[in-house]
Amino acid sequence: MVRIHRLAVCAILFSSIFYEHGVEAKKKKKKVKKATEDEPAYRIENYQENVPPPEDLARQMAAEREKERQEEEESMKNLLKTLGWDDDDDDPKVQKLKAEFAKKQQFKDEKREENLAEAALRQSQEQQAFDREEIPYDDSDEDAPLDDYRDPISENYKSSYEPLAKAETFEFEAEVHRMLDIVINSLYQNKDVFLRELISNASDALDKIRFLSLTDPTLLEDESELEVKVQYDRDLQTLTITDTGIGMTKSDLIENLGTVAKSGTTSFLNAIQEGSSSADTMNMIGQFGVGFYSVFLVADAVSVASKHPSESEQYIWTSSYGAAAFDVGVDPRGTTLTRGTEITLHLKGDCLHYIDPFKLEKLVSHYSEFVTYPISVRTTATLKVAAVSDEDEEDLDDLDDEDAEDEDDEEEEEEEELEDVISHSWKRVNANQAIWTRDKETISDEEYCSFFSLVTKDASETKTTAAWSHFNAEGNINFKSILYLPSDVPEFSMHMTEEERLAQSGLKLYVRKVLISDQFRNLLPDYLSFVRGVVDSDDLPLNVNRETLQESKIIKIINKKVTRKAIEMIRTLARTEWPAVDEDTGEPLEDDLTEHPYITWYEKFHPALKRGVLEDPANQKRLLKLLRYKTTRFGGTEYRSLEEIAADMKDWQDDFYFIAGADLEEVQKSVFLQKFNAKGIEVMLLTDPFDEYLLQNLSDFEGHRFTSITQDSIKFEDEDQDLVKRRSKAYNTKFKPLVKYLKKLYGDAVSRVTISERLVDDPAVMSNAAYAHSANMERVLKAQAHQHGQNPDQYQSHKIFEINPRHPFVASLLALVDELEEDEVDKTTDDAAWMLHDLALLNSGYTISDIESYSNRMTRVIQNVLSVESLDLEEELDVPVEEEVPPLEDGDEFGGAGEEFVDMDMDREEL
Repeated sequence: MVRIHRLAVCAILFSSIFYEHGVEAKKKKKKVKKATEDEPAYRIENYQENVPPPEDLARQMAAEREKERQEEEESMKNLLKTLGWDDDDDDPKVQKLKAEFAKKQQFKDEKREENLAEAALRQSQEQQAFDREEIPYDDSDEDAPLDDYRDPISENYKSSYEPLAKAETFEFEAEVHRMLDIVINSLYQNKDVFLRELISNASDALDKIRFLSLTDPTLLEDESELEVKVQYDRDLQTLTITDTGIGMTKSDLIENLGTVAKSGTTSFLNAIQEGSSSADTMNMIGQFGVGFYSVFLVADAVSVASKHPSESEQYIWTSSYGAAAFDVGVDPRGTTLTRGTEITLHLKGDCLHYIDPFKLEKLVSHYSEFVTYPISVRTTATLKVAAVSDEDEEDLDDLDDEDAEDEDDEEEEEEEELEDVISHSWKRVNANQAIWTRDKETISDEEYCSFFSLVTKDASETKTTAAWSHFNAEGNINFKSILYLPSDVPEFSMHMTEEERLAQSGLKLYVRKVLISDQFRNLLPDYLSFVRGVVDSDDLPLNVNRETLQESKIIKIINKKVTRKAIEMIRTLARTEWPAVDEDTGEPLEDDLTEHPYITWYEKFHPALKRGVLEDPANQKRLLKLLRYKTTRFGGTEYRSLEEIAADMKDWQDDFYFIAGADLEEVQKSVFLQKFNAKGIEVMLLTDPFDEYLLQNLSDFEGHRFTSITQDSIKFEDEDQDLVKRRSKAYNTKFKPLVKYLKKLYGDAVSRVTISERLVDDPAVMSNAAYAHSANMERVLKAQAHQHGQNPDQYQSHKIFEINPRHPFVASLLALVDELEEDEVDKTTDDAAWMLHDLALLNSGYTISDIESYSNRMTRVIQNVLSVESLDLEEELDVPVEEEVPPLEDGDEFGGAGEEFVDMDMDREEL
């Protein structure tokens, strides 16, 4: 009976359906559109298939095409003039390319203006909706402020911003709408960074006043504390950042905050590199750049009050979101600042969750944890205190002591009344030190370990580090860094988000101690994502988003240097002397470790290093030196490096030899090791599923290739090659009938049958071709195929059946084949040959695929051994019917309650 696969049936059905549909489509007549007075034939699409154009219509069509060409040429010239390009080029191709580019530029400009207009209209509509209370503030949001002891925010949002009554108005030097579009849509994608930018600006201002005070100490007389304070006002819905830095004069406010593209920090760094004078460079610190305008991500209006030591009055700068101008004037509140700058943000309706001390504390600590100057957040608490009554204020001195005692005895003590008192306090949130800025010689091991707990956010300090590296990179790009090797693999939960996973691995990037990101991918390659630490560079732009920064050439240079340092740190750990030796006595020091610390670390992190060997060709040789493998040299109990294995190779040996398997016990018992053990050749024992794939994809290590001992082409150069060749020829001649018989019997089960030169005790072995899958690789690939729902048979290896010419089994099988003709070989001989095949298959690490045939062969073998003539089952036993016995009564275990108990311990004489 012929069986048709169900997929084939489906294919036939679908093909028949599509065929019928195609036939019906062909049978349909094509509709021809007819010409009308309004639409002549020559204007109809594909008119040539419908009606041929007459001569007069053809001339009219040519005239219209010429007119369109002239109009297009005139349009091209106008566009070129708009862009300021010359149209004198005689090459028409060049003119056409220029015109096409001009059209694209014109389209982009028009589209950009349209998008900006839509954004402005949408912002206006949203603001009007808030004013009409159509979009109330959702305090059920998980990011909304907590309401445990604070007054709830009113749902009727209304900005507290009021323009200055007496001030001068100035126009922005840059087009505001376009600037805001750049800030919101290009530079920043996370609103939280506004706080980072403002604190960074405050830190620059503090740097400047500290630097200037070195030559003019009087600058710090009025205010000696250099600090930053962050506070909020829930009633006014404002957020205020205050610093005691250098402050700004009226002209500074106009110049620094009126020009979008002005970046004082960048100018300062450029001036330093160009060797400018101290006075010129210090005038650039503390100026506001593009980062200041990130405030409009969360605020609809901003006020900047500033007091400079050189001026007696305090000035204030104000502007609102989307405005084309700003106001500058004398602060109507008077001089509230001794020195410095105060930035007040009038928050938008959808950003009121920043009015929360917990939110602020978390953000400030996250971005400015290691800023040099103290940063404090004002916290508010409601306390219960005893209420002060009118009676307590009266003078009780005129009462007699006795009357007072009698009154206390007679009257019961009244319950004390309490009242709520709001208390404000300042909490510092950046008490941690940036130890990477200090010299290595001044930092103790305890401080390094404590900083590791800080980097990993391990409050319990249960995580430990295996090694660390503290270095300063100097050159075209300067940065400082501390790298750590964790002792344990980071624990990732399946419920973690991608950002949470990134936060628990990798490096934190800082710019002048201000955090840029703790989820940065490009500082280290993926295989080194377990390395923790910090990188702080002064050469990176602060006010760009993470996505843009990751493409920076500076980041690529930092990546290259940090990767080399991380590998060098691992290399240093691997070279650590163990056990440690006392320098004075030369005796080993007592240590609780039972193995080298690098081996302990390597057993946990070796998959990452092996992955890096394949993914990082530039550092491949460095990473190969970090790999460790167990070998046959010490019974598979010790790890050895490739350098150590190469140093102990035989004089004639050119290759690294390895064997792969599921576990160490399996590979140590492999029949392939017999000849290697006899010759004392060291073989690498691979038990990681990735190991064999890794070594097969490597060309060599220090000139030595990697060879699997399960291949059929293994040669030992220490033997007499002429003797080996003559002996092989003699064996091939002698066993030619057996080889021919076995190849015909096994068929496609084996690729070929050969005479083995390496077998010692076993009768046969199943090897693989040089470029075919080994038994271990076949097992791994089949497991992956099962997991992905694929057919595992596609990964069958090309097996080579090697027989031992000196083994009695092989000699006896050869005798049976010689005695009988090829057609006269009985089933018993075939079964013996197949059992030899199965034995070699299992001993070589393969599995038997045809279970049914194997089961039938084993049945015949057992039948012959037990001399069983027939496999027919015997008749069932004829069992007699048994009489039913009445059940025993309760408590009568010896035949009934009426019988007397007989004492069995009687003397023999009585019996």
